[in-house]
Amino acid sequence: MAEIRFYTLNAAAGSARLRQACVLTEQAYLAGQRVLVWLEDAQEQARFDDLLWSFGERSFVPHEPLAADPAAAQVPVQLHSGTLPEGTASAFDTLVMLRAEAVPEVLRFASVIEVLDADLACRNAGRARFRWYREQGATPQHFEVTQ
Repeated sequence: MAEIRFYTLNAAAGSARLRQACVLTEQAYLAGQRVLVWLEDAQEQARFDDLLWSFGERSFVPHEPLAADPAAAQVPVQLHSGTLPEGTASAFDTLVMLRAEAVPEVLRFASVIEVLDADLACRNAGRARFRWYREQGATPQHFEVTQ
């Protein structure tokens, strides 16, 4: 079963959620993990791509869009929006889940990171996913992030 970690921010607006996801993505990358960041849509993917270049003065997270063959790609962090191709989970250690809807494919990853901000819609969707993970037999962990 996937290890699932929820990180909840007290900030509600702007790009705080995506910035925190950048920090967690960088931590996973520095720990030697292959990471897939699954975003809501192409616009959010472009914003996240830009943030990965600028979220920290000394940060460098090599990344690219999801490769046709993710397991063969040399870049350890890949970004995607839309439906996941079959077998994608086996190419990654960690999924950074930034989508609103829970889907069974998520449970195929060894580790799942969820980031929620104080926006009511984001929190409600996160609560629904938290319950869904429990219903699937997972034991999600929760962490408060203070900024």
